[in-house]
Amino acid sequence: MHKSMSIRPLALALLACASTGSQAVSFTHNDVTLDINGTINGFYVNREAKTINRSTGAATTTTNSALTNGLLPGWINFVATTQANGQDIKAHFSFAPGINNNSQTVGLPIGNNAGGAGTTNPYSQIDTRNVYFQFGNNSWGSLKFGRDIGLFGRDIILSDMTLLGVGGTSNAGIPYNTTFGMIGHGYMYTGFQPQITYTTPNVGGFQASVGIFQPSKFAGDETKAPGFQGVATYDWKRDAASAKVWTGAVSQTTSCAVSPCATSSYTANGFEVGAKAGYGNFEAVAYAFTGSGLGLSTVGAQFYGGSNNRGNKTESDGYFLQGTYKFGDTKVGLNYGENKDKDGFALTGTSPLNSIKNRAYTLGVYHSLNKFITLVGEVNEEKVTNVSDTNFDNKNRTLSFGGLIFF
Repeated sequence: MHKSMSIRPLALALLACASTGSQAVSFTHNDVTLDINGTINGFYVNREAKTINRSTGAATTTTNSALTNGLLPGWINFVATTQANGQDIKAHFSFAPGINNNSQTVGLPIGNNAGGAGTTNPYSQIDTRNVYFQFGNNSWGSLKFGRDIGLFGRDIILSDMTLLGVGGTSNAGIPYNTTFGMIGHGYMYTGFQPQITYTTPNVGGFQASVGIFQPSKFAGDETKAPGFQGVATYDWKRDAASAKVWTGAVSQTTSCAVSPCATSSYTANGFEVGAKAGYGNFEAVAYAFTGSGLGLSTVGAQFYGGSNNRGNKTESDGYFLQGTYKFGDTKVGLNYGENKDKDGFALTGTSPLNSIKNRAYTLGVYHSLNKFITLVGEVNEEKVTNVSDTNFDNKNRTLSFGGLIFF
C-alpha cells in the first residue's frame, strides 16, 4: 500500500512544526489496517486584557488565569486503510474533546445554568473533525468524500508554530476547547468542512487539490451552487535545504429568493500565497492573503461579517512572518501577523472609522522531552484597533506554559 494515502492530519501538523512524529498503534486483520493515534494537551494561561475607549481615553485592565487547551484540542484518530482493485482506500474518524466546560461551579455538567453559576450553551465537549473516506492511487490521484480540513488556509495553520501552543485569543479556550494561535493575526481559519475533493498525484514535488464545499448562507437565503476551494503546492528538498511554496483560492456565491433584496447576488472570494524555506536547523515562513466579502479576518472566521447586510463587502488582507531555530531538542521561534478589515461590517458599528486591525506577535519555546511529550512556553502580545467596530481598542498580553503528548 502506498504510504502517501495514510498520512494523518496530526502527523502533518507535527512535520509542519518540526516536531517528532506521532506513535500510532496499529492492528491488521486480513487486508485492513487500523491505526489509532492522538494527542492530549493542557496549559496554564495568564491573560492581561486592557480595553481603551477611543472617544474618552478611559481604560480598564483585567487579569485572569485559566487552565485550558491550546490551539489544538484533544484529538483521537481512527484511520482504516486497505487496497482493492489497484486503489488505495482510506476511512478516517476523529473526535476532538477538550479539558474545559464553561460551568463556573465544580461538578456541574456543561449546559446546566444552575441559577447563573454555569451557562446554558450549544457547545459540545466533543468536536467530530474528520469523517471521510478517500480512494485513489499514484497514477491518477485521489478523491475524498466527507468532512476534513479545508484547502484555503490549510498550509499556513500547519506552519504556525503556535499550533503546538496557545498563541493569542487565549480567552476562547473556554468553552471552545481551543485558543486561536495566530488565527485572526496573519491568516483566517481553514476549518473542518464537508467536501468532495480531488487531489492530483505528486509530480516532481508539484501537487494540487480542488473541491466543492458545503456552502454558507452568509448573504441572502439561497445557495444554488456549492463553495469552491483549491490549492497548489510545490515542495523541494536538497541536502540540508528545503522549500515549499503554495497558492490557494476560495469562492462562494449566495442569492435571494425574494425581492427586493439588498444582496440579490453576492460572491465572496479569497486568495492566498505562502512560502516556507529551511536550511539546517533554521526555518522561515512568509504568507499573505486577501479577501472580498469573505468575512471578518480580524475574527478569523470565513463567512462571518462579510458585509454590512446592504451589499457593501468587507475587504480584508493580512500577512504572517515566522522564524524558528532548533537547538538540539529545543525549538525557539518568533512570529508576527496582521489582519485588516475595511468597509462592509466596519460600517455597521459605532466607530467613525471604516476599518478594524489586529496585530500580534508570539515568542515561543518548544522542547521535545522525548518522542511522545513536548513542553511549551509562550508570550503573546495582541493589539486590536476598533474591536468589532465598537470604537474601543484592546491590548492583550498572554503568558502560557504547558505541554502535550502525541501517541
